[in-house]
Amino acid sequence: MRGAILYGPGDVRVEERDTPRILEPTDAVIRTLATCVCGSDLWDYRGVNPAKDPTPIGHEYAGIVEEVGAEVTAVRPGKFVVGSFFAGDGTCPHCRNGYPSNCLHREFVGGCQAEHVRVPWADGTLVATPGLPTDAQVPDLLACSDVMGTGWWAAVAAGVQRGDTVAVVGDGAVGLCAVLAARELGAERIIAMSRHESRRQLARAFGATDIVSERGAEGAARIQEMTGGIGADRVLECVGTEQSTEQALKSTRPGGGVGIAGVPHGVQIDGAALFYSHVAVQGGPAPVRRFLPDLIDRVMTGRIDPGRVFDLTLPLDQAAEGYRAMDERRAIKTLLHP
Repeated sequence: MRGAILYGPGDVRVEERDTPRILEPTDAVIRTLATCVCGSDLWDYRGVNPAKDPTPIGHEYAGIVEEVGAEVTAVRPGKFVVGSFFAGDGTCPHCRNGYPSNCLHREFVGGCQAEHVRVPWADGTLVATPGLPTDAQVPDLLACSDVMGTGWWAAVAAGVQRGDTVAVVGDGAVGLCAVLAARELGAERIIAMSRHESRRQLARAFGATDIVSERGAEGAARIQEMTGGIGADRVLECVGTEQSTEQALKSTRPGGGVGIAGVPHGVQIDGAALFYSHVAVQGGPAPVRRFLPDLIDRVMTGRIDPGRVFDLTLPLDQAAEGYRAMDERRAIKTLLHP
């Protein structure tokens, strides 16, 4: 099969790879109908997370089940499925408590920018749609495998409730999906922090009521000014840098919550400042599988359309251009068709 491989910083190639097969009785193999480039892939692409060897890349996927192991009962061949980037068994205490991305037996589902994907722990990881989706629904469902699920997690982790004022730090695909999640969870005022006009427009379409262009300390000060010196009820951190994390914490009112969905890089939090702020913080790898049944239902019934974050669609063989476009901020998110 064909699949994308990262050779080093700025070097993505699509080459022939071995087609995955069933290795464990709990596995499934799917034929990928759509995959994509994630903002977190750019950390590897830029060399921030150095690749030691040529590495198959990509962790977002949606497609048709082709084969299942002997112990798989929840999905069958021929079903359209969406899965999460961490596979979990669905039965361990962490899975039962709603944190399948911290399953005691979790496995990362990598190498998904490819024609086929092996998914471990298929019963605990994959969710089938009630019928075959339309072509128009496939990008929306693909978004649920990561960025929509991660944006939803940011909102849930922060504790978004009906009537809240919510600020979203980050205008990438996760941040934009976090705006959509805050709207769906009933936030009354949603402040999107963005400097890019195309992203501002999509943020407004997803439910943002206000746009703030300032960043860092100036961004936090602007949120304080807009909320009468109080701060936002909930702040959704969707970037993962020290500046964005500080901005999120300083934008939140005492008693409010911060949901950290951006993968941290070089982030240090001042423990004393956090202690005296009375701000609650929750984050971690998004437990996407927890939210998939609900998100799939919202897509299939037309309530949400997170696939709008894909503003560049390319064939898999042009994956390198998809990475370049995102790295150069010419695209929010690239969808790849194998």
